[in-house]
Amino acid sequence: MKFRIQKSKIFRSISNIQGIVDRKNTLPILANILIEADNDTITLSSTDMDISIIDKINCAVLENGSITINSQIFYDILRKLDDESEVELIANDGKIMTLRASGSRFSLACLPKEDFPIIDKTNSGTNIKINSEIFNKLIHKTKFAISNEETRYFLNGLYFNLHQQDDKTTVTLVGTDGHRLAKFSHSIDQKIEQVIGVIIPKKTIYELAKLLSDINEEIEIIISSNKIVFYIGDIVFISKLIDGNFPDYKRVIPKDNNNILNIDRNSLLSAVDRVSTIANEKSPVIKFKLLQNLINLNTINNENSSATEDINTDYSGDEFEIGFNSRYIMDIINNLEDEKVTLLFKDGSSPITAKEKSNSDLVYVLMPMRV
Repeated sequence: MKFRIQKSKIFRSISNIQGIVDRKNTLPILANILIEADNDTITLSSTDMDISIIDKINCAVLENGSITINSQIFYDILRKLDDESEVELIANDGKIMTLRASGSRFSLACLPKEDFPIIDKTNSGTNIKINSEIFNKLIHKTKFAISNEETRYFLNGLYFNLHQQDDKTTVTLVGTDGHRLAKFSHSIDQKIEQVIGVIIPKKTIYELAKLLSDINEEIEIIISSNKIVFYIGDIVFISKLIDGNFPDYKRVIPKDNNNILNIDRNSLLSAVDRVSTIANEKSPVIKFKLLQNLINLNTINNENSSATEDINTDYSGDEFEIGFNSRYIMDIINNLEDEKVTLLFKDGSSPITAKEKSNSDLVYVLMPMRV
């Protein structure tokens, strides 16, 4: 195998695919990426057996062949080379790969292609196409609510739902950890034959967000019963799905929260941030006292220190007190964008919803804490 390529081109690809490499795996081959050179194209592949990424790059291939190389070492070498340099890679015997760039030369131990797991590229299933920026926004507005509790594995990802509505398909992502819920939907001009509901793992979601972060183009998504495939330009991103039943999120979203608080987003965020300075780390509860056209925030910690702050606002509902985890309420406010946001309450012990006018399909639900 022998090829030449600009450092900037191959480094961009390596940056995309090496994030999923499992460095703690007991199988040494899973710390490697597969490099295949054929005609005028090189194909880079990595997998942790649950997620796989395949990327193709056009370059000057002088000799066809294949090799696997340690992902982290390869990435670190490329990262330290000049962006304008040309990189030449040569592997003659399948055991050593030579990398040359400018005055630098590296000889790196390799493993043969035959040791690398076969990546299943079959792609049958339900197919949709959606703009990358839109899908990335759906991810970013919901991923913070994914649970980290391994015992509730079915919450360790985002629920990805497709359903037909008139002549459009509504794409919905939902995340929840049992204390808070984030739901965001978007309609696309495409028909599907059946309702689809799958759970995409957290690691997949975060790696996907990186891939989508700096592009604006149509991507293709194919969903089957046990895996999901994303076609992003020249990249193929494949992931297993979580085998489990996601809770019925529609039942969690309150329908009768009639006490409506309209409030300046930045004022509320700043006030919660200030008051939470002295909140207990293990139980960072902040009390919200709703009064006529006024909201009072207050907290007290184990050392008997306290903080309180009043915000004048538009509120004419029932008067009561309700407590929230300060970190959770700040996560929700941070993910809203409008100058004015709406919080809807029922009473002092029921979950609240948070919304904004500019994104009518974005809904956040937060469970209260005991006060």
